[in-house]
Parts: sequence; C-alpha cells; structure tokens
Amino acid sequence: MSEIKPGEASATEAEEKDWAAAKAFFDNLKTNKPRPPKPRFAVTIAVSSRTLFNMVAERKIYEDEGVEKYVAYQVEHENEPLKPGPAYPFVKALMNVNSRLRELYPDSEELFDIVLMTNNHAQVGVRLINSINHYDLSIERFCMTGGKSPTGYLKAYMTNLYLSKDSEKVTEAIEEGIAAATMFMMETDSELSETQLRVAFDGDAVLFSDESEIIVKKHGLDTFFEHEKEFENLPLAQGPLKCFLEALGKLQKKFYAKNQRLNCPIRTFLVTARSAASSGARVLKTLRSWGLEIDEALFLAGAPKGPLLQKIKPHIFFDDQMFHIEGAQELGTVSAHVPYGIGQKYHKGKLIEQPKKEE
Repeated sequence: MSEIKPGEASATEAEEKDWAAAKAFFDNLKTNKPRPPKPRFAVTIAVSSRTLFNMVAERKIYEDEGVEKYVAYQVEHENEPLKPGPAYPFVKALMNVNSRLRELYPDSEELFDIVLMTNNHAQVGVRLINSINHYDLSIERFCMTGGKSPTGYLKAYMTNLYLSKDSEKVTEAIEEGIAAATMFMMETDSELSETQLRVAFDGDAVLFSDESEIIVKKHGLDTFFEHEKEFENLPLAQGPLKCFLEALGKLQKKFYAKNQRLNCPIRTFLVTARSAASSGARVLKTLRSWGLEIDEALFLAGAPKGPLLQKIKPHIFFDDQMFHIEGAQELGTVSAHVPYGIGQKYHKGKLIEQPKKEE
C-alpha cells in the first residue's frame, strides 16, 4: 500500500469539508415542493418509461424505423403529454401514501421515492419531464442510459422494486437480488382507489421460493399436501418479492403507531391457488416467522384468480404464472409477471417444450 503524504491527506480532508458544506447548503434550501427522501431511508420504486406511460405508438416507430426516427419523433412531440401507462395508477397511489406520511411525520424520510429508470436517450428526456409535470407526478430522480440496459444502476439507486415492460431486464434484476416484475396493461378499464394503495401478491415463487411448487409439478398434489403437512412448522425460503412486502409493512407500522390501522392507506393481499386446509398453515406460519403481516389472505384451491381480483381492485397484482396474469388482465386488473422459478417452464399446467441445445 502506498504511503499518503501529509499534503495529500490535508487536500483530501479539504475536499471532504467542501463536499459536506455543499451538501448542507443543498439540504437547507427551502422549497414548497416536497423534496425526495434520502435513498438510504426511502422505499425506492424504479419504473421504466413504458410502464409509467403508454408508449405503444412510439415503440412501433422505434422498431419499424430505428432509433434516429424515434428520437426525432419524441423531440417533435415533446410538448404533447404521453398517455398514462400501467404503472401510472400505482405511482399515484404511492404519492398519496407519501402525503399521508408527511402529515403524520413531517420530518421523516421514510417515504416512497419514485425513480424513472429508462434506456431512453437524453434527448427524449424533455418529453418525459413535460409529461411528468403535466400529471403533477413527484418524480425527481431520473436514470436515462441511452440505449444501454439500466439494470446495472438499480443497486446504486438502492432500488426496492423495479417495474419494466422488458422481461429480460426484469430477469436480470431478479438475478441480482432485486424485486422486479414485468408490467401488463389491463384489457378493460377499472376504477381504482385514490385513497388506499392496494397490492396483491401470489405466494409460491413470488413471496416465497418455488420449493413447494417444484413438488407439485414433479410429483402431484397428493405428495405436495403430504410435504406441506410434514414441514408445516418449517418456514418457506423467501421469494423475489418478499423484500417489497417487508418494505410495505415497515411503512404500514408507521400508521399503526399513530392509531391509524383502520385508516391505513396501504392494504396488502395474498391471493394464492393453495388450499387453506391442505397447505395454508405453512404459508401463514412462514409470514409470522418473518414478522410480516398480510391484511387479507385468500386461498382459492385452484380456482381462477381473475374474478376475485376484480373485487379487490389492486393497483398491482404480482404472479409468477402467465395464465393467472392473462386471466387478471381480461377482467381489468393491472398485473405484473414475476419471471422466477419452475413455473416459467409450464403454461396452464403443461410443460413448455424447450428448444434443443445444439451439440
């Protein structure tokens, strides 16, 4: 290790003092607009531009005519706000939770922080900013990577959840240990709550690992029921979205501490194909062992999830199986696919034929 000379040490100390002074000046600036919380305290939600806004027409230009025509179109139309996309109601609900938290805890930094994470070029940024301001969205942090995948920045932004339209990027994020899902627009309109964030989770391969689902797929339901009964008191391993439920629970407890449990603006749902009597106890005991609460637990014993989700009206529903996503979409639920676990090899219970590897 090279020796640091006295002059070099004093220069480093001076730089650190300058940085601390600049940071203190910035922190003390007054503004009527709420400032984003410090990342280390926040629950950071990273959304892509195509989940926040409906960019189907713009995407077609990109695919058919190339990046130069796409950028030119965006610049030409930068004063026209983009239409809301599948993540838009979710983002509005997050902002409502922040408003309620600021009323109860004016100085707290434990809030949602929404980051726009996109591989768009910076020239497109003006239209994105104009659209965000048009809808009065509280999004101050941007990451525009000019055609490169933005997933490498997710950890630097201390991301708790990443939502994208690109399943490959979502898979990359999950492999890096970040909660992530591919968003889909609902096929029919549905009125969602403006006062309560409602989040619905599947269980296996979403909140929990796919260990039990592997048994179902390989050995059938009877073996699965026996396995769950035998290991009822052994907590399931965590799945890719467990950490996001944990983050929601942390914010919920801030409302409970102010005697706001019955008026909490966050409500969580477990919507699982499991049977309650045959395999439900292990799920509930796992959540208890993690110190997590779920507001409503709905065991469907294999029944379709779509009709029930139609009643719940969540701002987002996470599931690892595409046929559940499709059924929810058809009935007006904003859905997010979690590409994780053995379920990715199956569709409607049937093994998807895998392409043969070349020798």
